[in-house]
Amino acid sequence: MYVAVKGGEQAIANAHRWMADRRRGDRNQPEIDVEQVREQLGLAVDRVMAEASLHDPDLAALALKQASGDLTEAVFLLRAYRTTLPRLADSVPLRTADLRVERRISATFKDVPGGQVLGPTYDYTHRLLDFMLLAEGECPAPARAEVALEACPQVLDSLDAEGLIEQEVDDGAMPYDITRDPPDFPVDRATRLQMLARGDEGYLLALGYSTQRGYGRNHPFSGEIRQGAVEVEIEVEGFDGPLCIGEIIISECQMINQFGGSREKAPQFTRGYGLAFGRNERKTMAMALVDRSLRAEELGEPVESPAQQPEFVLAHADNVEASGFVSHLKLPHYVDFQSELELLRRLRREHAARDGGGTADEVESARAHEMDAGLKDTTASAPLSASSSELPSESSTESSSAPSSAPSAPRRSQETSA
Repeated sequence: MYVAVKGGEQAIANAHRWMADRRRGDRNQPEIDVEQVREQLGLAVDRVMAEASLHDPDLAALALKQASGDLTEAVFLLRAYRTTLPRLADSVPLRTADLRVERRISATFKDVPGGQVLGPTYDYTHRLLDFMLLAEGECPAPARAEVALEACPQVLDSLDAEGLIEQEVDDGAMPYDITRDPPDFPVDRATRLQMLARGDEGYLLALGYSTQRGYGRNHPFSGEIRQGAVEVEIEVEGFDGPLCIGEIIISECQMINQFGGSREKAPQFTRGYGLAFGRNERKTMAMALVDRSLRAEELGEPVESPAQQPEFVLAHADNVEASGFVSHLKLPHYVDFQSELELLRRLRREHAARDGGGTADEVESARAHEMDAGLKDTTASAPLSASSSELPSESSTESSSAPSSAPSAPRRSQETSA
């Protein structure tokens, strides 16, 4: 809290009310409600859920409204609320192979089992402003297929069957939970993926871009990008198998990267993986690029670029932590700055004494004399600064007319006397 702001708590309360008024906007316009944010700004809602590690579209929409559309602030709000929730159960691993597909594309094979499913995307638009949206016209409903979608097995399964890509096997170990305990470096891949999953999208996008420009030494292919609904299951005592408690929308990306091998092991493609809540295709692609880049040491590659350094990447990926650390610079740092200021002045006096031929004590004595003269000048000019119609008293005029060794004092006393 700003303890030195004029007005104290009252000023802060007024700042909050002003922010709420700014958020409301023009009272002649209808107020946007949470349902509208959830339904019409769905991609922003999905990003907030992913980076806050909480799948709740209603609360994410509320956070967006409360934050006036500031995504980082909304993530902060939702993550803070998440810490108050009890943990009722742990889900079993999601079976993304059983995902109910709404979008599924592959850049490595033209014909894939189940076909390429474009789904809802901006990829094929011309990025021209649609001024029809200003007319608030009705949006036509999309055409529906007459037959059900065929089964869409994961594309990389065909490569896996031929042994052309490295296999990923669950070793059954309990993954580290970064929401309960802060991770200590170095961390395993499961922990890295957790940290990347709620990392800032823009940050991961920049790092992923850097790997494509040569700062990561891997050449990626989009093996498969999928979006759709997947069941969330938990194990309940008394039931023979897992119990489905609902569905969530997720995005998943698997990147195919350059192959590696050795004298003992035949060459194989390597993988990068990304998964996030909601329709976060760009985030999962960037995540998969960075995941593969962070495996450089594991795969025997030289670590030369920022995107290959786990501690650098992961320690700076969280936008809540980053925002907090940057924003703390707005808090009062008066004592720290005054100490720096005094040190700088002392160094400059010593520098002047060394270059001017005088000693530091002589410069200090001159500085004290100047300050004393400055105080006298301030006393003399104070009545004039209070009101232009008031004249200084006789004693103050005499004081200001007294000779002084400071070079600016005679000039000021003449102005005051005038």
